[in-house]
Order: sequence, then structure tokens, then C-alpha cells
Amino acid sequence: MKRILFAAVFFLHLSPILVSQIITGAMRTDAYFPLLGDRRIAVVANNNSTLPALSGKGTVNLIDTLVNSGFRLVKIFSPEHGFRGHAEAGELVVDTTDPVTGIPVVSLYGNHKKPRPEELDGIKLVIFDLQDVGVRFFTYLSTLTYVMESCAALDIPVLLLDRPNPNGDYIDGPVLEKEYTSFVGLHPVPVVYGMTIGEYARMVNGEGWLKDKLKCKLEVIPLVGYTHSLRFVSVGLPSPNLPTMNAIRLYPSLCFFEGTTVSVGRGTDYPFEVFGYPDPATGSFSFVPHSIPGKSLHPPFEGIRCYGSDLRNNEFTGNEQGRINLFYLLTTYKILGSKTDFFTSYFALLAGTDRLRQQIIKGLSEQEIRESWREGIMMFRKIRSQYLIYPEN
Repeated sequence: MKRILFAAVFFLHLSPILVSQIITGAMRTDAYFPLLGDRRIAVVANNNSTLPALSGKGTVNLIDTLVNSGFRLVKIFSPEHGFRGHAEAGELVVDTTDPVTGIPVVSLYGNHKKPRPEELDGIKLVIFDLQDVGVRFFTYLSTLTYVMESCAALDIPVLLLDRPNPNGDYIDGPVLEKEYTSFVGLHPVPVVYGMTIGEYARMVNGEGWLKDKLKCKLEVIPLVGYTHSLRFVSVGLPSPNLPTMNAIRLYPSLCFFEGTTVSVGRGTDYPFEVFGYPDPATGSFSFVPHSIPGKSLHPPFEGIRCYGSDLRNNEFTGNEQGRINLFYLLTTYKILGSKTDFFTSYFALLAGTDRLRQQIIKGLSEQEIRESWREGIMMFRKIRSQYLIYPEN
């Protein structure tokens, strides 16, 4: 069996003045190739499941690496956005065959979010390698949970290749309440939880959050050179609508608008870096959303000019102080709250509580709202501390 071992060092710009060397779990083939043997393997992966090419130029997908190294990869599970990462949020992704390797690809989205027993028949190991963004309503956490549940029920081990959290340097937001559990929030954690996906998997297992208190046979291949104080610059696109580091850092603050009548720039080249509404009172910047294949089909206010704010030139405006920025939401509500049905039912699912909506309607200040989060965050920090792999600074 052919073996290809990588010892490359990944250089990632973490701030205008800081550069750090981080080796991802996927890059540490010397740590996990010996664990694979001749077992029949399934992989949960997408277009960001990559590692540096041997040539030193560009990257190669984990799937191609495993196949070219002679391992028995027999199935691919793809999350929201699809295996090649070209589907927009919420778009149905159908089962298919990977044109490069000929391996069956099973979509874990839509009405089929959890691997079925027959889809895992004969599988002896599942490798999980997805780039998370560190925000509760990003659905890869739910995919992780359902994969762990299915594997635990069938006694199939899960090998998770860890990746950095681009919002891993702070914790903030309301803790999810049980009655607002959904695919955009399964667990009682804050909106921003400050853990890598490997640490989070350990917490899901340790806290008994899998169905019927199942325990998954989980092994995490850790990062090298990572701490939670780093402001990680992401590699590739975690989703088609998070195209820049600025968008990823603004995402925890601006995604609340997805539960309102306000556009976050879907249907533009800069989603989650702008927001607006078809009312000039909302701001001086304007944009017109359009359908963009593979990114955003029929976005809100398609073909209609929206007015609002452009945050592209304010790097990391969402949380330069290590917190969610509520200014955008509170200010926009003051302008539009009396003119529109501002909130949708989706807002409470994103927030994980209906309390935030009520607080905004009552006119509470950002400081008052933050104070209501404090106890929940403190309690979560105690739970989180048991599962951390990497230092805080």
C-alpha cells in the first residue's frame, strides 16, 4: 500500500502584524495514516478538507490524498453546501458520485441530515474533516453530532482531524434554551463558544449530548501551533457566502439579520460584509441583490435596491473587542421596527432564545442585554474548560 506523508508547515496570517505556523490535523498524516490500516473508510468532507500538495504548490483534497495513498475509501458524506462547496445555504444537495474518484457521495442535508445504518453498512471507520467557523448556528456542528450518533449506535469509531476556529478567541452571546433546539442550534452553548471542532466533539461526547446518552469512540488528531488567542485567517471558503476573513469575523454579529426582514448581502459579491433594506433611511450605502449560481439563488430583495452599511473596509468590525457587535442590529431596529414586521420566527432559533427579540423591542441597551448573558456564559466556561485541547493564550 502506497503511503504519502506530509510534514509541511502552514503559514497563516493571523493579524496585520502576527504570523503563526499551524499544522492542521489533516496535515499530520504521520499521526493518523498508521491508524487506518485496511479498514473500509467513510469520510465526512467538503472542498475545504485539504492539505498542502507534495509539490509545495496549492492544496490537494483529503479524499484524493487517501485514495492516492491506497486506503479503502468507500463512501463520502457531504454537509450543507455539498462536497465541492458550491451549494448555497439551505439548498437541497442530492446524492451523487464524485467525478474524480468514482466514490459515492451521500448528502447530509435537507430531509437526510443523519447517516442511515444501511449507509454505514460495512464501514469500519469514519474520518471527519470540516472547517468550522466557531458559531453555533453554522450547521457543521449539527452534522458532526448526527454523524457521532450514527457511529456510536453502530460501534464505528470516528477519527476527527482538527482545524482552527476562526472565531476561537472569544466567547459571547446567549446560551441556547432547550425549546429552541434546531439544526441551527442543538446544544446549550453561547452563539460564539471559543472551541475548535475537535474540542467541541469531545464536549458533545463528555456531556452526554448524543441521543440516548450514547458515547462515540472518538479520537481527535490535534493541531500543532494553535492557541485560542490567535485570530486565525481561514483557508478556502467555509461556505459560498463567507468569502473573506472579514465576513467570517462579522458572521456572529450579522447573521442575526437572517431572522429579520434585513438583507445581509446575499446575492452580492460581499455577503456578510454589508446589510441593508429597501429604505434610504437605513443608510447611505446601497446594493442590489441578484441570483448568483452556486452562491445565492433568489436572495431576499432580488433586483431591489437596498440601503444600509458597508463594513468591508473595517477589518474585523464584528468583534475587534472580542465580542458580538449588537450595534448594527439595535440601530437598524430603531429605524425599521415601527415600519416593518422586523423579526421572523427564525430569529429565535438563531438566538437560541426569544428573550433577545423581546429585549430589543423593549429598547434595552447593549450593556443591559449583555448583562443578561453573563451568568450563562460563566456556566458554559466551566463546562468548556474540561474539554479544551489548546491553551487560551
